[in-house]
Amino acid sequence: MSRITNKPEMAGNRRKAAAQPVTIYHHTVNLGGRAWTLWASAKGLIRVSYEQDQGQLPAGWLNLHAPSAQLEENAGVFAEMGVTGLLERYFAGEAVSFGSLPLDLWGTAFQQEVWKGLMQIPHGQLATYKELAVQIGRPLAVRAVGAANGQNPVPVIVPCHRVIGANGTLTGYRGGLKLKQELLALEGITHVGAQGHERFAF
Repeated sequence: MSRITNKPEMAGNRRKAAAQPVTIYHHTVNLGGRAWTLWASAKGLIRVSYEQDQGQLPAGWLNLHAPSAQLEENAGVFAEMGVTGLLERYFAGEAVSFGSLPLDLWGTAFQQEVWKGLMQIPHGQLATYKELAVQIGRPLAVRAVGAANGQNPVPVIVPCHRVIGANGTLTGYRGGLKLKQELLALEGITHVGAQGHERFAF
């Protein structure tokens, strides 16, 4: 496993790092009428949880990446990173860039490729899964790209909501299609069809 760091770029072997004790900071904020929980290591943001996750990390994900983690509620960590302020501005309708945020995303090398590709989709624009696959140099891996898109640990900041089906429909979103529509509407996109799956498995 590798990480996207704040450049972003890969930073070592995740399996070796997972055996070491790590503190995971968390804080829940109200954004757009929903409770979102932010999670970070000392290196950067690792995850953003939807309201339906009820402020919990998936046990399987945690056991894989940081089985010895200590959890600590700390609003100041996220304020210092600038995460909270940028998200507040985004949900107020401002076209903000999240490129300056420190990210410490845990995933496979292929997932890292896809997440980096997602970060290149500008505010207010869309891409299809096929276009994303071509963009990262994996034109025949559309299904795998879609799966990695659904595994994105930091929604909104890594904008997986900007990816739609080739037929112009929403297709799927782990936070639910209604939320995906709302996020796109914040960016001025209202013409996408609503068909699709409510959640991608994580």
